Amino acid sequence: MEDKSLEDIRHIRQMMERSTRFISLSGMSGVIAGTAALLGSMAQYLYMSHRWTYRYYLGIDTKFITFTILNFSLVLIISLSAAWYFTSRKAKKNQQALWDGSTRRLLINLGIPLITGGIWCLILLLKGNPELVAPSTLIFYGLALINGSNFTLRDIRSLGILEIALGLVASFYLYHGLLFWAIGFGVFHIGYGTFMYFKYDRN
Repeated sequence: MEDKSLEDIRHIRQMMERSTRFISLSGMSGVIAGTAALLGSMAQYLYMSHRWTYRYYLGIDTKFITFTILNFSLVLIISLSAAWYFTSRKAKKNQQALWDGSTRRLLINLGIPLITGGIWCLILLLKGNPELVAPSTLIFYGLALINGSNFTLRDIRSLGILEIALGLVASFYLYHGLLFWAIGFGVFHIGYGTFMYFKYDRN
Protein backbone atom coordinates (compact mmCIF):
# COMPACT_ATOMS: atom_id res chain seq x y z
CA MET A 1 0.00 0.00 0.00
CA GLU A 2 2.81 2.37 0.88
CA ASP A 3 4.64 1.59 -2.36
CA LYS A 4 1.48 2.35 -4.36
CA SER A 5 1.07 5.69 -2.58
CA LEU A 6 4.65 6.65 -3.33
CA GLU A 7 4.16 5.69 -6.97
CA ASP A 8 1.01 7.83 -7.16
CA ILE A 9 2.83 10.80 -5.63
CA ARG A 10 5.69 10.36 -8.12
CA HIS A 11 3.22 10.21 -11.01
CA ILE A 12 1.43 13.38 -9.83
CA ARG A 13 4.77 15.16 -9.49
CA GLN A 14 5.78 14.19 -13.03
CA MET A 15 2.44 15.44 -14.38
CA MET A 16 2.85 18.78 -12.59
CA GLU A 17 6.41 19.13 -13.88
CA ARG A 18 5.33 18.41 -17.45
CA SER A 19 2.62 21.07 -17.21
CA THR A 20 4.91 23.82 -15.87
CA ARG A 21 8.33 23.02 -17.35
CA PHE A 22 9.55 22.25 -20.83
CA ILE A 23 11.58 19.09 -20.17
CA SER A 24 12.32 17.99 -23.74
CA LEU A 25 15.53 19.97 -24.35
CA SER A 26 17.98 17.68 -26.12
CA GLY A 27 21.66 17.34 -25.28
CA MET A 28 22.51 16.48 -28.89
CA SER A 29 21.27 19.88 -30.07
CA GLY A 30 23.80 21.48 -27.70
CA VAL A 31 26.61 19.36 -29.12
CA ILE A 32 25.73 20.29 -32.70
CA ALA A 33 25.31 23.99 -31.82
CA GLY A 34 28.71 23.98 -30.11
CA THR A 35 30.36 22.26 -33.04
CA ALA A 36 28.82 24.77 -35.46
CA ALA A 37 30.03 27.66 -33.28
CA LEU A 38 33.58 26.28 -33.23
CA LEU A 39 33.61 25.86 -37.01
CA GLY A 40 32.17 29.33 -37.47
CA SER A 41 34.80 30.81 -35.15
CA MET A 42 37.53 29.01 -37.07
CA ALA A 43 36.21 30.32 -40.38
CA GLN A 44 36.09 33.84 -38.95
CA TYR A 45 39.64 33.57 -37.65
CA LEU A 46 40.97 32.30 -41.01
CA TYR A 47 39.17 35.09 -42.85
CA MET A 48 40.56 37.72 -40.47
CA SER A 49 44.09 36.32 -40.72
CA HIS A 50 43.99 36.74 -44.50
CA ARG A 51 43.19 40.42 -44.08
CA TRP A 52 46.63 41.18 -42.66
CA THR A 53 49.24 42.44 -45.11
CA TYR A 54 52.94 42.74 -44.40
CA ARG A 55 52.37 46.38 -43.40
CA TYR A 56 48.90 46.84 -41.92
CA TYR A 57 45.50 45.36 -41.13
CA LEU A 58 42.79 46.09 -43.70
CA GLY A 59 40.21 46.82 -40.99
CA ILE A 60 36.43 46.61 -41.01
CA ASP A 61 34.72 47.27 -44.32
CA THR A 62 31.68 46.07 -46.26
CA LYS A 63 33.28 42.75 -47.20
CA PHE A 64 34.26 42.05 -43.60
CA ILE A 65 30.77 42.86 -42.30
CA THR A 66 29.09 40.78 -45.04
CA PHE A 67 31.27 37.74 -44.34
CA THR A 68 30.74 38.05 -40.60
CA ILE A 69 26.96 38.29 -40.91
CA LEU A 70 26.76 35.36 -43.34
CA ASN A 71 29.13 33.24 -41.27
CA PHE A 72 27.38 33.62 -37.95
CA SER A 73 23.92 33.51 -39.57
CA LEU A 74 24.86 30.07 -40.88
CA VAL A 75 25.95 29.04 -37.38
CA LEU A 76 22.61 30.26 -36.01
CA ILE A 77 20.59 28.44 -38.69
CA ILE A 78 22.42 25.16 -38.06
CA SER A 79 21.99 25.53 -34.29
CA LEU A 80 18.28 26.33 -34.48
CA SER A 81 17.65 23.53 -36.98
CA ALA A 82 19.40 21.01 -34.73
CA ALA A 83 17.48 22.29 -31.69
CA TRP A 84 14.17 21.96 -33.54
CA TYR A 85 14.90 18.46 -34.85
CA PHE A 86 16.27 16.85 -31.69
CA THR A 87 13.91 18.64 -29.31
CA SER A 88 10.80 17.76 -31.33
CA ARG A 89 11.95 14.15 -31.47
CA LYS A 90 12.49 14.06 -27.71
CA ALA A 91 9.17 15.80 -27.05
CA LYS A 92 7.39 13.12 -29.10
CA LYS A 93 9.20 10.42 -27.15
CA ASN A 94 8.20 12.07 -23.86
CA GLN A 95 4.61 12.46 -25.12
CA GLN A 96 4.89 16.19 -24.55
CA ALA A 97 3.55 18.80 -26.94
CA LEU A 98 6.32 20.78 -28.61
CA TRP A 99 4.27 23.97 -28.39
CA ASP A 100 2.27 24.54 -25.21
CA GLY A 101 2.17 26.90 -22.24
CA SER A 102 5.52 25.73 -20.88
CA THR A 103 7.19 26.31 -24.26
CA ARG A 104 5.75 29.82 -24.51
CA ARG A 105 6.92 30.70 -20.99
CA LEU A 106 10.38 29.37 -21.76
CA LEU A 107 10.73 31.30 -25.02
CA ILE A 108 9.44 34.55 -23.49
CA ASN A 109 11.88 34.37 -20.59
CA LEU A 110 14.76 33.45 -22.88
CA GLY A 111 13.77 36.07 -25.42
CA ILE A 112 13.68 39.15 -23.19
CA PRO A 113 17.42 39.09 -22.26
CA LEU A 114 18.41 37.87 -25.75
CA ILE A 115 16.53 40.64 -27.58
CA THR A 116 17.82 43.23 -25.11
CA GLY A 117 21.36 41.94 -25.62
CA GLY A 118 20.96 41.99 -29.40
CA ILE A 119 19.84 45.63 -29.35
CA TRP A 120 22.70 46.50 -26.99
CA CYS A 121 25.26 44.87 -29.29
CA LEU A 122 23.81 46.75 -32.27
CA ILE A 123 24.24 50.00 -30.33
CA LEU A 124 27.85 49.06 -29.57
CA LEU A 125 28.52 48.51 -33.27
CA LEU A 126 26.86 51.77 -34.26
CA LYS A 127 28.88 53.63 -31.63
CA GLY A 128 32.14 52.10 -32.86
CA ASN A 129 32.79 49.67 -30.00
CA PRO A 130 32.86 46.24 -31.71
CA GLU A 131 35.39 44.89 -29.19
CA LEU A 132 32.63 44.89 -26.53
CA VAL A 133 30.26 42.74 -28.58
CA ALA A 134 31.77 39.33 -27.71
CA PRO A 135 31.69 39.77 -23.90
CA SER A 136 28.23 41.35 -24.14
CA THR A 137 26.79 38.41 -26.09
CA LEU A 138 28.18 35.96 -23.52
CA ILE A 139 26.80 37.92 -20.57
CA PHE A 140 23.31 38.44 -22.02
CA TYR A 141 23.16 34.82 -23.19
CA GLY A 142 24.05 33.67 -19.68
CA LEU A 143 21.34 35.91 -18.23
CA ALA A 144 18.83 34.42 -20.70
CA LEU A 145 19.74 30.87 -19.66
CA ILE A 146 19.37 31.67 -15.97
CA ASN A 147 16.05 33.39 -16.61
CA GLY A 148 14.79 30.47 -18.70
CA SER A 149 15.96 27.81 -16.24
CA ASN A 150 12.85 28.49 -14.15
CA PHE A 151 10.75 27.02 -16.96
CA THR A 152 12.85 24.08 -18.11
CA LEU A 153 15.62 21.79 -16.86
CA ARG A 154 17.49 23.41 -13.98
CA ASP A 155 20.84 22.30 -15.40
CA ILE A 156 20.96 25.21 -17.84
CA ARG A 157 21.33 27.58 -14.87
CA SER A 158 24.89 26.30 -14.36
CA LEU A 159 25.66 26.89 -18.04
CA GLY A 160 24.26 30.41 -17.72
CA ILE A 161 26.51 31.17 -14.75
CA LEU A 162 29.55 29.93 -16.68
CA GLU A 163 28.64 32.08 -19.70
CA ILE A 164 28.31 35.21 -17.53
CA ALA A 165 31.62 34.52 -15.78
CA LEU A 166 33.37 33.99 -19.11
CA GLY A 167 31.85 37.20 -20.49
CA LEU A 168 33.15 39.18 -17.51
CA VAL A 169 36.63 37.71 -17.97
CA ALA A 170 36.45 38.50 -21.70
CA SER A 171 35.77 42.13 -20.79
CA PHE A 172 39.39 42.37 -19.61
CA TYR A 173 40.72 40.93 -22.89
CA LEU A 174 38.70 42.87 -25.44
CA TYR A 175 40.85 42.01 -28.44
CA HIS A 176 40.55 38.26 -27.89
CA GLY A 177 36.76 38.26 -28.19
CA LEU A 178 36.62 35.59 -30.90
CA LEU A 179 38.52 33.15 -28.68
CA PHE A 180 36.16 33.70 -25.75
CA TRP A 181 33.18 33.48 -28.09
CA ALA A 182 34.43 30.11 -29.34
CA ILE A 183 34.87 28.86 -25.77
CA GLY A 184 31.47 30.10 -24.57
CA PHE A 185 29.31 29.12 -27.52
CA GLY A 186 31.46 26.24 -28.75
CA VAL A 187 33.29 24.38 -26.00
CA PHE A 188 30.74 25.08 -23.26
CA HIS A 189 27.84 23.96 -25.46
CA ILE A 190 29.57 20.74 -26.44
CA GLY A 191 30.39 19.98 -22.81
CA TYR A 192 26.88 20.88 -21.62
CA GLY A 193 25.22 18.94 -24.45
CA THR A 194 27.30 15.85 -23.75
CA PHE A 195 26.44 16.03 -20.05
CA MET A 196 22.73 16.44 -20.81
CA TYR A 197 22.79 13.57 -23.29
CA PHE A 198 24.22 11.09 -20.80
CA LYS A 199 22.02 12.37 -17.96
CA TYR A 200 18.66 12.59 -19.76
CA ASP A 201 18.69 11.43 -23.37
CA ARG A 202 20.59 8.15 -23.50
CA ASN A 203 17.99 6.20 -21.53
